Amino acid sequence: MNIDENEQIVKMPVRPFYRHGGKIDVSVKGESPFIRRFLLGTAVAAIGSLYMLHIDWMQLGARAGSIVTIFGKMVHFNMTDIDFTLISFADTFSIMVLATVYSILSGLLFGLLASENIVRNRAVSMSVKAFFTFLRAVPTPVWVLLMLVCFGFGPIAGIMGLSIHTTAFFTRAFSQAFEDVPQDTIDSLEALGATRLQVIWCGIIPSSVTQLIAWIALRFEINFSECAILGMLGAGGIGFAISTSIQNYQYGQAGIAIFLVFLFAFYLERGFLFVKQSIR
Repeated sequence: MNIDENEQIVKMPVRPFYRHGGKIDVSVKGESPFIRRFLLGTAVAAIGSLYMLHIDWMQLGARAGSIVTIFGKMVHFNMTDIDFTLISFADTFSIMVLATVYSILSGLLFGLLASENIVRNRAVSMSVKAFFTFLRAVPTPVWVLLMLVCFGFGPIAGIMGLSIHTTAFFTRAFSQAFEDVPQDTIDSLEALGATRLQVIWCGIIPSSVTQLIAWIALRFEINFSECAILGMLGAGGIGFAISTSIQNYQYGQAGIAIFLVFLFAFYLERGFLFVKQSIR
């Protein structure tokens, strides 16, 4: 076969395969049936859930208009107890910061212990991961309720309960980021005579810093939202102010508190996005 024949073969148009009836066959040959099974299982679970809950769709449709009414009342802000709302917001901010900072430090330590490429002992790594998987499986409100029993109502219970779940989250996230560091980086530092601490500080952490910041930013947003919920359980903060306002039918005050939560979450996301882009 000469060059002209090759060029002729390359220039030959690719014709689509038509099924009977004139339609183009767009199916993928040899595709895995997992996606279809997953979607089918999800559909069955959704239908079963609707049947088990016995949702009254007629009643739901009749009361849907009240949602617009309530939101309309919240838009009319009431500045009567703005001092209480601002103090509650400051409490939520403090709980979020303390719980997240403590959890970052703990998560770095346990994340290193859970990383197989650092510890190089699969039994130790799997034991740490299994323990913190259990802590992460228990929802944050449950931990806060347990801390309320131990320490009573107040911000201490919120900080402790939130720190437990956040530490478990960071342990899993940080260990995954550390394990994504190429083994060649670790081997190169060790070949130069670097100690284990130098390998961690000069190789592993700088190589995964972008992922660490992304996980920290995400958890800051989650913790702030959870702090608003935990306040309704008795841990103090903006959640307590929202709950109290709604229970007393003071929707204007609740609207201010909810608006502050939205505003802070928005600027928190933009701030961490700026930091992440600056590091790159």
